[in-house]
Amino acid sequence: MQYPVGSPLPPPHQPGHGPAIGWSPAAHHPGPPQGPAPVPPPATGYPMAPRQAPAPHPAPGPAPHRPASASGPHQQAPAPGPHQPAPAPPPPDTTGHVPLPPGGPVAVPSVPPATAAAPDPTTTTLAVLLIGPAGAGKTSIAKYWADHRRVPTAHISLDDVREWVRSGFADPQTGWNEHSEAQYRLARRTCGFSARNFLANGISCILDDAVFPDRPVVGLGGWKRHVGPGLLPVVLLPGLDIVLERNAERSGNRRLTDEEVARIHGRMAGWYGSGLPIIDNSQLDIPETAQLLDEVLSRSIASPPSW
Repeated sequence: MQYPVGSPLPPPHQPGHGPAIGWSPAAHHPGPPQGPAPVPPPATGYPMAPRQAPAPHPAPGPAPHRPASASGPHQQAPAPGPHQPAPAPPPPDTTGHVPLPPGGPVAVPSVPPATAAAPDPTTTTLAVLLIGPAGAGKTSIAKYWADHRRVPTAHISLDDVREWVRSGFADPQTGWNEHSEAQYRLARRTCGFSARNFLANGISCILDDAVFPDRPVVGLGGWKRHVGPGLLPVVLLPGLDIVLERNAERSGNRRLTDEEVARIHGRMAGWYGSGLPIIDNSQLDIPETAQLLDEVLSRSIASPPSW
């Protein structure tokens, strides 16, 4: 067997015995041996590395693939004694977690004193329900109104939430039954839950839905339960010819038959005399209707409608 030059050799084998067990070069050579003087480079011109004194070899430790025994003096930190403080726990990981206020029912807006100026609905956190028949322009006006507010505002459309259900969607056009009613109730509850969370965190909401005055199942009572008594309903009711024209521009399951549109429009007429504010936007474009909506909301804040 060959050993590197300058390394200490192990003790010789005894006859009939293997290599010495537990042999350590440090035990047999307590001090590092002094190496010979550096040899000058040969005449060939190629440099040679000078001989260095070998460093003392450390005692062999446990194999890297075998866990050290727990009884070793340096293998495991001792458990804290009765007078030793326990190690501090690691700091909690809060990355990406922002605590949010829980959403509760929206309260009725506070009525300003008689001497105060009219409230500005463009800078007030509000919950608005825009009611109207198919083709009244609810979604377009709600989006425009939300886009042009000076405070954070969200638009929540009941039809959009209902269509989150893909497979098994109960389309009311095929007939109003227990399945379509159940999905409608679920969508309305989801909209109310979202609105409360937005409002609790300072974001106004405008919801749109075709709420019928003569049908308790899809009436205002459900919206009041899910959002709160501070919800401000406003009815958008243009003429029948306008809703028929707008309905003709629709496609997919959003487009209804002319007979269905006329029937819904006739039922919406029941909102007259209900006490709710009504906007006839037959001759108004979207920005004009949104401006009129702000005026109506300012009056509703000053004197909330009873519904």
